[in-house]
Amino acid sequence: MDTAPFTLEITQDAPAAFHAPPCSGSLDLRLGDCMEGMKTFPDGHFDLAVVDPPYGIKIGERINSITGGVKHTPKTWDDEPPPVEYFAELRRVSKHQIVWGANHFIERLPINSACWIVWDKNNGDSLFADGELAWASFSTPARIVKCHWCGSAAIHETGRNKIHPTQKPVKLYDWLFSKYAKPGHRVLDTHMGSGSIAIAAHYAGIHLTAYEIDADYFHAAKARIARETSQAELFSPQNKEDQERKSPASDGSNFNNQNEL
Repeated sequence: MDTAPFTLEITQDAPAAFHAPPCSGSLDLRLGDCMEGMKTFPDGHFDLAVVDPPYGIKIGERINSITGGVKHTPKTWDDEPPPVEYFAELRRVSKHQIVWGANHFIERLPINSACWIVWDKNNGDSLFADGELAWASFSTPARIVKCHWCGSAAIHETGRNKIHPTQKPVKLYDWLFSKYAKPGHRVLDTHMGSGSIAIAAHYAGIHLTAYEIDADYFHAAKARIARETSQAELFSPQNKEDQERKSPASDGSNFNNQNEL
């Protein structure tokens, strides 16, 4: 597997970087407009695009009225879904696509597909949807992934500080990569949001290129990704073996507490 360097940010400034475990892929995180960015890539450059674009349901403006907890700065990023041109460009630069929320703008994706992914959130009686749908370009059957994401489940992963009002769990992207990608694949995300996809890509050995146009979300996600990947580096198999060789204790008992995402 190609082990390209782990890069946190590509901007006009020098990129920030830190050592990543040998098993990781590479993360190319870009603050900017994905439409401009996609123009720079040749046809079929990415093996897969996994995107969670605006659904056009104005959730950015009304999120605080339905969460009942964490407060977010109201924004207008979800006023409209991306235009038809966005989906055409997405299909040009990637061989396959997984598009979350496509049931809200299916007329902008004029392609039939038998492969829909259903995320069952197991939300109980919450005010949020019981699940979300993703359109996928694969010629495989529809699939259901059960991933609880309400109340204590969301707090376990995020603390009480969700970066993005529509933040998705890392485990959801873990599942997607296990089913639809392989280590070394090049994956595109046009709307990075909280960075959950980048954390999953890091551990799956995926080479991710991700765009985020909102500077607040971008810098918060970048800090989260650095924190959650560098903390877990201590518990990587290679580091565990190195530390056990140096430690007087031969049973490795000092390294039994695994850091779960």
